[in-house]
Amino acid sequence: MSEKQTLAVAVQYDAPDVPRVVAMGRGDLGQRIIDLAKEHGVPLEQNPVLAQALSAVEIDEEIPEALYLAVAEVLAFILRASAKVA
Repeated sequence: MSEKQTLAVAVQYDAPDVPRVVAMGRGDLGQRIIDLAKEHGVPLEQNPVLAQALSAVEIDEEIPEALYLAVAEVLAFILRASAKVA
């Protein structure tokens, strides 16, 4: 992947279930995922290492246990950011 190629991975979390990868794309598709998230007020977290790790997960599959902590940290960040906006 070139440095300029965008990678986006969308994760959905509905407690108490395990978070799932619900969308993923590189390049133009990755940028479209980001643009749609922004248009709909979906919080974004820029974490290339985590995005790369999540890109190995199939769409609509639960994230692997090895990524629970990293994804939990992102979800906590998003919840805190959302609380500040509300």
